[in-house]
Amino acid sequence: MHHLLRRKIAFVLLLVFFGSVSGMAQERELYQEDHDARPFHFGINLGYNRSHFNITHDPRFLQYDSIMSVESINSPGINLALLANLRLSDHFDIRAHPLDLTFSETSFLYTQKYEADTSVIKKVQSISLGFPVNVAFSSDRINNFKVYVFGGGRYDYNLTSNKGANEAEDLIKLNRSNISAEIGLGFHIYFPYFVLSPELKLSSGITNLHSRDPNLKYSNVIDKINSRMVTFSLTVE
Repeated sequence: MHHLLRRKIAFVLLLVFFGSVSGMAQERELYQEDHDARPFHFGINLGYNRSHFNITHDPRFLQYDSIMSVESINSPGINLALLANLRLSDHFDIRAHPLDLTFSETSFLYTQKYEADTSVIKKVQSISLGFPVNVAFSSDRINNFKVYVFGGGRYDYNLTSNKGANEAEDLIKLNRSNISAEIGLGFHIYFPYFVLSPELKLSSGITNLHSRDPNLKYSNVIDKINSRMVTFSLTVE
């Protein structure tokens, strides 16, 4: 019942959003006419993310009979960033975030064989400082509306990494640096005093985040950990 209600609410919100966009596209008065001709412009970005880890088991996983399975649980987070946009041509731009803070929490769910609690969750909280750079291709402007797609990459430095920690065996150590590939879709909606850009972005980690320690119970069953993140954000330019 709740699932159906959430679907109905999401459907109504989509109708409202696209209805308002359609209405803006039909407006005759143009706002921010010189916005796209500027060589540089800046903005503030606020986003909501859902992240998880793609886990590759260690080849010796089957030999560790105390841990039956391990999987990553989707967890929410927020992003706060500054935008710097460099115009290349009428349809191409470079969109970079010189300051991008990502607050996230990712959980590992372990199924154990010999412990009193057969299931245990290990949480990894992180605050990352990122530098995403993307090339964006935009459509022609339709009155006060424009669509764009983008792709590129980002470098993240985890300010709260526990790689060097010396704690007990309930620890999963992660490296500080991460490189990801990104793709996404966005919209420019022009208002009299600003441009609002809703954006949906997918990030896929390329580097292995796991600093494997064979002496740690919850680490030795994992070989590689790669980040995955979906972000919905709003940028005011």
